[in-house]
Amino acid sequence: MSGPRGLLVLRVGALTTVQDRGRPGYAHLGVPRSGALDAGAHALANRLVGNPVDAATLETTLDGVALRALAPVTVAVTGAPCAVRASGRPVAWGEPVWLPGGAELEVGRAESGLRSYVAVRGGFGVPAVLGSRATDLLSGLGPPVLAAGTLLPVGPPGRDPARGADGAGAGAGPAGSAGAGAAGSELVLPLRLGPRADWFTAESIAGLWRSGYRVSALSNRIGLRTEAGPPLRRARGGELPSEGMVLGAVQVPPDGLPVVFLADHPVTGGYPVIGVIPEGPPLDAAAQARPGTGVRFVRAGRN
Repeated sequence: MSGPRGLLVLRVGALTTVQDRGRPGYAHLGVPRSGALDAGAHALANRLVGNPVDAATLETTLDGVALRALAPVTVAVTGAPCAVRASGRPVAWGEPVWLPGGAELEVGRAESGLRSYVAVRGGFGVPAVLGSRATDLLSGLGPPVLAAGTLLPVGPPGRDPARGADGAGAGAGPAGSAGAGAAGSELVLPLRLGPRADWFTAESIAGLWRSGYRVSALSNRIGLRTEAGPPLRRARGGELPSEGMVLGAVQVPPDGLPVVFLADHPVTGGYPVIGVIPEGPPLDAAAQARPGTGVRFVRAGRN
């Protein structure tokens, strides 16, 4: 079987979206950044199939996705470890896999972590919006959330695919940052205080380094919400004027429980930001942290 280069969506799981590196540089226009939550796993999936790092991939949530190849393609699955099958036969996770036309790719439930990434050689050629193919759940920009029956076009192939998952870089696992979601593991987030740390008591900030929290089930692509830890107490009353937010900002709403802003975060907010988690592996790990995972904040650099 052979036809136009593309992948037909057969099953979408809990949530499957198209993601790339997002659309940075438009915050002054009110446009969020968006993009892959686990940037390291997204980049690795593209590298494995010979794509540039900004090619679009699929980001799945918890229980994977199923696709049918309309023509021969090469794919790779990274991020949260999971079973991968081609027309019912087990194939490699974290390595390039060739699919003949008509073959069905089944990306299974995450064994640890939350989000897996599916790259296809040539990238997913959905229309770009403001230079990005990322689906932004907050603003609605980009392609819609995938549904069964969606046909995903595939772009022309680039260089030859890589072999193996060496040099993954971001995260505890060989092909991403999924170790943060493993049972009994702890998510450690380096926090650089500011710009509004002075809105909180010295006792609360000291307690932040000693205390533990848990990932809340209310977490999503917009932010990782915490629970079960001590609320942070304010040193002053009142509210802040709305001000700009960045990826990794840790905002503290009135309940006092920290919220870590992820890729689909708003560009402005009115609650004080006690600190910022630098971009890199810790935020990738936050993208893979399941509800109930322990969270601990530690000092990053000089505060």
